[in-house]
Amino acid sequence: MGNLDLARWQFGITTVYHFLFVPITIGLSFLVAGMQTAWVRTNNPKWLQATKFFGKLFLINFAMGVVTGIVQEFQFGMNWSDYSRFVGDIFGAPLAVEALLTFFLESTFLGLWIFGWDRLPKKLHLATIWAAAIGTALSAYMILAANAFMQHPVGYVYNPETKRAELVDFFGVLFQNTAVIAWVHTVSSAFLVAGTLVCGISAWLLMKGKAREMATSTVTMGAIVAIVAGVFVGISGDADAKIMVVQQPMKMAAAEALYETAGPAPFSLFTIGTLDGSQPLVSVDVPGALSFLACGDFTCDVQGINNLQAQYEQTYGPGWYTPNIPITYWGFRLMIGLGMIAVLFGMWALWATRRERVPSSKWFLRAAILMPFLPLLGMSAGWIFTEMGRQPWIVFGLMETADGVSPGVGVAEVIISLVVFALLYGALAVVEFGLLLRTIKQGPPENLPADPYERSDDQDQPLTFAY
Repeated sequence: MGNLDLARWQFGITTVYHFLFVPITIGLSFLVAGMQTAWVRTNNPKWLQATKFFGKLFLINFAMGVVTGIVQEFQFGMNWSDYSRFVGDIFGAPLAVEALLTFFLESTFLGLWIFGWDRLPKKLHLATIWAAAIGTALSAYMILAANAFMQHPVGYVYNPETKRAELVDFFGVLFQNTAVIAWVHTVSSAFLVAGTLVCGISAWLLMKGKAREMATSTVTMGAIVAIVAGVFVGISGDADAKIMVVQQPMKMAAAEALYETAGPAPFSLFTIGTLDGSQPLVSVDVPGALSFLACGDFTCDVQGINNLQAQYEQTYGPGWYTPNIPITYWGFRLMIGLGMIAVLFGMWALWATRRERVPSSKWFLRAAILMPFLPLLGMSAGWIFTEMGRQPWIVFGLMETADGVSPGVGVAEVIISLVVFALLYGALAVVEFGLLLRTIKQGPPENLPADPYERSDDQDQPLTFAY
């Protein structure tokens, strides 16, 4: 493999690894804020217990997300300098807003929340966790807006003298429909992940006889959030697919392994193709379903891979413009399938714990342990599909991935950094999983004060991390 392939592997590994923490951070921040709001409104100690317990899990995950996210921007300068030079004027604008405004918002108010339990008024302290949660969602929007330019470049002009894309409409980049629908889809998916996580952990606590009163409430809360979020994931995903058909028809054709233009076009539930991905061998289809997904009509035409390849050759010149079919095809189905399983588990959990029942089925316990991982893997598969389905473009229609890699970085340098990152991330994974597992096994804190905001004396207490 050359430096291009190695640089792609490195960016893919570090991005997917970092992305594992992102949906948990976004969704769990809002759920913890909701738990604390319930405690402030009802003064019921079970919600304070839930806030402290899931708040600790949230903080562990947030810290790991920050650490792994720093590496991403480092790679733009090291392995992808030509790409950074070409779109830096555009790509850097939303990332600068994310770093200077939204991340500042979430990190500052999260710090106030951590250390403000006995220093801030109750409602003001509650506002800090809501501000931090809103900051996570806004941070995600800025990053997705930058990525949306790679999917559908708008708001720019090409300067032939500098050979760079230059920003002319910042708000056009920020609020194009590709960015808006991607944000809705991503945030609703994050709520699905967080809801399933809270539901699964609470179900395990309930069946192990730990903090039964709290777990009874949070398992219901997590299940409802997962079910409602699943509905929004489906609606936003349908809207995203229709935008994709217009802006990146090759990605949709690859997602369905549709080789020839068809109308009505079938949705393939299962396909086995040739090793080079040039044609299908065996396929199980639902007639007309792809046409409906693409344009809301069971009879409309959907362009196929072979037809689009010929069009792109005429538009962009000779080349191979078809992405990796097996990865896009199965990534699309894993994204949908694992998300649907998470929603079904939410329904099962609501039924199994109705009227404050404690489930006794070993299968339910196993599902509760496994289930938090499935929507997270589904989101990762969706992210891989989104990026791999755009290939060979790093900026669709403007710059191919092969043209964005750093020309001065050799194979040995990429290999060394890839190995270092892999070892570092492996160690961080052990730390992260160990901390989360130990916290969950310990269970929610017991004997919490009735009012954690009440000071025992008038003296200032030392500023310490009390979780």
